[in-house]
Amino acid sequence: MELPLQLRTAIEDSLSGEKPEVLKKLSRQMTERYKNESGHGKVLVSEDLEARVYAAVRMPATFGAVCDALSYTEELLPDPSQIRSVFDVGAGSGSASWAVEEIFSPDKIVCYEREASMRDVGASLMREEATLSAKTEWRAFDLEKDDFGGSSDLVMTSYVLNELSSGAREAVLRKLWDAADKLLVIVEPGTKEGFAVVREVRQKVLAWGGHLLAPCPHDAPCRLSSDDWCHFSCRVARSKLHKQLKDADVPYEDEKYSYIAFSKDPALAVSRAKARVLRHPVITKGQVELTLCTKDSNLSTVIRKRDGSAFKEARKCKMGDRFES
Repeated sequence: MELPLQLRTAIEDSLSGEKPEVLKKLSRQMTERYKNESGHGKVLVSEDLEARVYAAVRMPATFGAVCDALSYTEELLPDPSQIRSVFDVGAGSGSASWAVEEIFSPDKIVCYEREASMRDVGASLMREEATLSAKTEWRAFDLEKDDFGGSSDLVMTSYVLNELSSGAREAVLRKLWDAADKLLVIVEPGTKEGFAVVREVRQKVLAWGGHLLAPCPHDAPCRLSSDDWCHFSCRVARSKLHKQLKDADVPYEDEKYSYIAFSKDPALAVSRAKARVLRHPVITKGQVELTLCTKDSNLSTVIRKRDGSAFKEARKCKMGDRFES
């Protein structure tokens, strides 16, 4: 998966003329900051150049993960064109809004972001895509203090709830759920800690009457043990700039993420996956071994060539896909 050309060009232009050694140093500092200081409600990016470096380093992976999560959600909707308005909450530099445009192309997007530097960079990057920029409004917004004062068809956050203190998370989640007219989609890091946030969200929104759409095929308590976690992966192409900032040699990175999608409409729950592929399929000659989450159990199963259509489906599966055979 690649960033839209306009976005990739805008990011590169925003850092043109800056010293590479300064950019690499900032990239390393921000990586450490997010690794060590997330989860305490701290401001992690505040300066203009930091925000531009953040966009270069993180937007490709965030865009890819959100595109994946929204694609898995969109395939379960009887009429995706009904998603006409979107709140992108904790929008950062706007990765999720670019992904929303890719999957749903709504009429209106509102980006809610606390940090002025992120809002400025996000709005600047969007100006390179006139259609997206025209339909997007950026608003200063503190998740813990402010109220939306309205609602939208889809409310989404990406890599946000894990950055809040545990005490603030439930109140923020309630705001998100109340503001969603149709769908709530939440994407978090594909780590043990990120999935713990998703699992917490799952329990609370189900208790509030939400209808789980994806990825889970059931509403029962998650069957994974406390030392395991549900996550998926998307492969994202790296630009020359991205490789320089991350001291990387390979032309791609694999972004691991966890996500969950809820609907306000109980009828949509009937369309969810029969089973979800939890781990990378193991493909050998004449057979595919799948680890599946199903309505009734988590299981490993071997699909053989003689199984016909099931084998053809299994051969095409990747981690995160639905499995219907």
